[in-house]
Amino acid sequence: MVHQRNSYWQKKPVVIIGAGCAGLTAAYELCKVGVESVVLEKDNTIGGLARTVDYKGYHFDIGGHRFFTKVKAVEDMWEEVLGSDFLKRDRLSRIYYNKRFYYYPFRAFDALRGIGPLGSILILLSYIKAQVFPQQPENTFQEWVSNRFGNRLYNIFFRTYTEKVWGMPCNQISADWAAQRIKGLSLLTAIRDAVLKNQSNGQIIKTLIDSFKYPKLGPGMMWEKVSEIVKKNGSSVSLETEIRRIYCKKNKVDCVEVVVNGKKELVKGEHFISSMPIREMIQKIEPQPPKEVLEAASKLKYRDFITVALIVDQKDIFPDNWIYIHDPDVKVGRVQNFKNWSPHMVKDLNKTCLGLEYFCFEGDELWSMSDSELIEFGKKEMDFLGLVQSSDIEDGNVVRVPKAYPVYDSTYRDALEIIKKFLGSIKNLQQIGRNGMHKYNNQDHSMLTAMYAVKNILGGNYDLWSVNVDQEYHEEIKEVEKDSELETEPVKDLELPANAQSREFALLNSTQPLVPEYFSDKKKREHAPKTGFASKVDSIKTNGNETNGSIIHMFAKMDKLALATAVGLFGGLVTFILTIWLLIGGNGIVSYGELVSQYFIGYTVSMKGAFIGMGYGFLWGFIWGWLFAYIRNLFLGFYIFRVKRRTEYISLYDFVDHL
Repeated sequence: MVHQRNSYWQKKPVVIIGAGCAGLTAAYELCKVGVESVVLEKDNTIGGLARTVDYKGYHFDIGGHRFFTKVKAVEDMWEEVLGSDFLKRDRLSRIYYNKRFYYYPFRAFDALRGIGPLGSILILLSYIKAQVFPQQPENTFQEWVSNRFGNRLYNIFFRTYTEKVWGMPCNQISADWAAQRIKGLSLLTAIRDAVLKNQSNGQIIKTLIDSFKYPKLGPGMMWEKVSEIVKKNGSSVSLETEIRRIYCKKNKVDCVEVVVNGKKELVKGEHFISSMPIREMIQKIEPQPPKEVLEAASKLKYRDFITVALIVDQKDIFPDNWIYIHDPDVKVGRVQNFKNWSPHMVKDLNKTCLGLEYFCFEGDELWSMSDSELIEFGKKEMDFLGLVQSSDIEDGNVVRVPKAYPVYDSTYRDALEIIKKFLGSIKNLQQIGRNGMHKYNNQDHSMLTAMYAVKNILGGNYDLWSVNVDQEYHEEIKEVEKDSELETEPVKDLELPANAQSREFALLNSTQPLVPEYFSDKKKREHAPKTGFASKVDSIKTNGNETNGSIIHMFAKMDKLALATAVGLFGGLVTFILTIWLLIGGNGIVSYGELVSQYFIGYTVSMKGAFIGMGYGFLWGFIWGWLFAYIRNLFLGFYIFRVKRRTEYISLYDFVDHL
């Protein structure tokens, strides 16, 4: 028996599925313009992946959530909701390997002290080998990193952690995964900033973030406040409300069937916004979508996540906000120290709450462990690593998060295109958020998609799938072309002309993580990117920026033959004209002729000597012109190499930071 929901809920014009950061942002934005909504959440708490768990007065996140964005609308919302509860925190995150901490980016003396003289020499030799004999072709992530750092450093600091996070060997991950950041952060941009020392009107991409904002009691505090605001303004948030069916009529969603307290009920609305996993949503639509759409949805896969929180009877363990565990003998990938995120996260400052992060697949060995087994497993790993003695661990708690990370495998791209095409036919349904769009992006991306979804309800025409298109990683802000796919409407707060909207998207993209894809997937794609400085110049030649044009000309390769010929002709003509002038005028003929004849054999101040001098002038001008061009190109090439390597080095740090 299916009951229609009571009249209070029937009045809500917008139904939002999911009370994570995306769903609650949509409800909040609707409240600001006086539109009521109902938010349906399957879990018994709000916040989704951005929730904060309160265990006996100790707060911990589902992974650390830094509040950092380049999108003003998102930052404004954080500020207006949290106010004085929005803290600014210093950031420290290091690599933990072989019972030692290592700064990243690497510091020479720090690495030397930790790895030892012999190990450092071997790393240096490995690096030199990689520079002299790079692996070609550069197809896999392993080859990409090894070519820049050497195979030995790759094995110590990159392979283990990456494979822990994604559960696939690095030699099966496409090099394009890491190269996307370097491809987007064009070499031109790096050179321009190095030469001009320009901060691009304060909007330059800052890769290394030394501080961040954070709510006093974790990210869950933000969404609890948003939920309270939403409910005070006439909307509702219903927890433990599972979506069973999504009923469609005439290319529109008519209502959703939910289960609340064991009873099936119908919730109607005019507009529907969904942040639930897109695979599940497709499977719940009635009448059933076409077979190819259902098959496409079944191909979408996810990486799952477990947090094991341990309460430790120690005041100080390490000063970092979090550390990366690169030891191959343990399964933990990261360890969060939540007291260092905010001192308010623990009820007793003489104790510490650690969050052990495990990356897994639902149903595997880790996922199948009981909570008590996982707590004991975490204790043993902390003891093994030498971070904490198991005897100092007083208590623990486990939180499992299915579908934490969308997987980009060999089938996802084609499958998602099929799904997007089908969903485009449902006029009053919009997808937002990480799982709602099967995009591995951060909190600010999820929020921005929700904001644009609300603007669409109010009459806008935004393509939500264009927010942070994952094929390209934009770190350089580009002007949108006249034929931009995004047509905007004048909208309050987020009123943006086309080029400004493009900037918002590009700024957002610079803060988002990337998801690996198998090398075989990349190999299947025929549009292999160009490499080298020429490809970077090609990629920006059409943007019409005068500064970029000047930089291109300044750093363009100088043609040795052309310059040598030009200087030679100039030298020859000057010698010829000067000789003719002296021949006609006669002044200083003897002294000039004697001087020049010492260098130009056979030269005299005569018509014959003029032609001989022109030949000598051309020869020496050609030689000096060629040498100048050669030396200039050599030094310029070395400078560009240094800038390129530094760009890759810094960007790879940011890349690892977002794993």
